[in-house]
Amino acid sequence: MSDRQLPPRPVIGVLHPGAMGASLGSALKPAAGVVIWAVAGRGDATAKRAELADLVGVPDVAALARRSDVIISICPPHAARQVAGEVAAALADRSDRPIYVDANAVAPATVVGIGELLGSDNVVDGAVIGPPGWERGQSVLWLAGATAPLVAGLFAGSPFEARVLDGGLGAASGLKACFALQSKAMPAIWLAIDAAAREFGVADALGEQLARDGVDYPAVVAGIRSRTGSRAWRWVGEMDEAGAALAALDLPDGFSRAAARMYERLAAEQ
Repeated sequence: MSDRQLPPRPVIGVLHPGAMGASLGSALKPAAGVVIWAVAGRGDATAKRAELADLVGVPDVAALARRSDVIISICPPHAARQVAGEVAAALADRSDRPIYVDANAVAPATVVGIGELLGSDNVVDGAVIGPPGWERGQSVLWLAGATAPLVAGLFAGSPFEARVLDGGLGAASGLKACFALQSKAMPAIWLAIDAAAREFGVADALGEQLARDGVDYPAVVAGIRSRTGSRAWRWVGEMDEAGAALAALDLPDGFSRAAARMYERLAAEQ
């Protein structure tokens, strides 16, 4: 627990407003003086999402870091450290550090490393479970760290249900890794089964056999492909990070790594 306070209407920066980031930024607008995002290097689709969410563009990450009281990082998992490094570089001459919420699907060790870059007391470990939060009751934002209650308060009344976890940095990321294993690694097994059955030329026979147990194999695989599709590339990094989380506990991580490779294959097919 921290005795730190935020200004009544803090400036909140979002890195970077993809579908989830735009919804987080929109959810924070009632509590913020302004919600900003970094324009440099972002494409037209990101700019359009930011516009629809009524976020204010600033030139780059450095400008965002210098202006923000709170920064929300929501980016592809493999880029989390790089984004944190860019923020750290921009804050080198700033004595009053903003709160940095790493809301990415990364391993606990990754968040601890980000804490070493930005100061562990300034970092909040975040994990979003659910779809982009435009309606209440669908998405939960789990938070851990010294200033997690402060960040949770910013989401009061928003579409995101903010919940604070006991434990320091890594608790929220650990929860997300466990959740991701059941929500993403297990479906990847079906993708591997389907790929193998097709290579063996026994997909139809497998479908008949599974139907005896009430499993509609073609529908299961089609559903996974439909849900995963354009997001497969992002799930590669998430499964690798989940694997790192398990390996750090000396638990088998092979199925997480295998899931990452299956999503890599699926992304290449898109």
